[in-house]
Amino acid sequence: MQRRQFITRACGLVAAGAASFASPLASPLLAQEIDVEAILRDPAAPISGNPKGDVTIVAFLDYNCPFCKKAEPDLERAVKEDGRVRLVYKDWPILTEASVYGAQMALAAGFQGGYGKVHRALMAIPGRRIGEAQMLEAIRASGIDLARLDADLKTHAGDISALLRRNHAQAQSLGLQGTPAYLIGPFRTSALDYAGFKEAIAEARRRQAAE
Repeated sequence: MQRRQFITRACGLVAAGAASFASPLASPLLAQEIDVEAILRDPAAPISGNPKGDVTIVAFLDYNCPFCKKAEPDLERAVKEDGRVRLVYKDWPILTEASVYGAQMALAAGFQGGYGKVHRALMAIPGRRIGEAQMLEAIRASGIDLARLDADLKTHAGDISALLRRNHAQAQSLGLQGTPAYLIGPFRTSALDYAGFKEAIAEARRRQAAE
């Protein structure tokens, strides 16, 4: 793995130790600052993989983040092949105004069951400063019902904004510095490749079994 980090046990998400996985955060987090249940099980957050999986991955992502895009195929492959991983998406648009637009469109697509379709379309656009026009072109090509998406974007604007605010507050409470950021069972990491995701999932499962 690369750029690996632990979250301290104080936050209630991970275990200490296992130096082979990561180095501790420079500043420990306080348990009362982090709503673990909200991070893991916000009912409005899109999920994929196995809803009843024994390991949960929480992915904080931005559609203008090149590292998110590079890691995305490996993450999806690892989750699909494992079959026992629950993947929670946290849209955290922090890089550009267009990032906010992309997140809003993906979340609005969720109301017609199309979050994953739009998410993959946006993640497949190469580059790091993708504008709204290019995003809309990719969304249109995904086959989503654009009229329905536009209507849901307007109808559910308040819910979408509230979810994005919650995601941002959760990222801040965790001390995240940027995207991508992944919580994999008891571990926190940034960009990984396929082998890295598999290793982290396996280690998370071993750690949970030992507790």
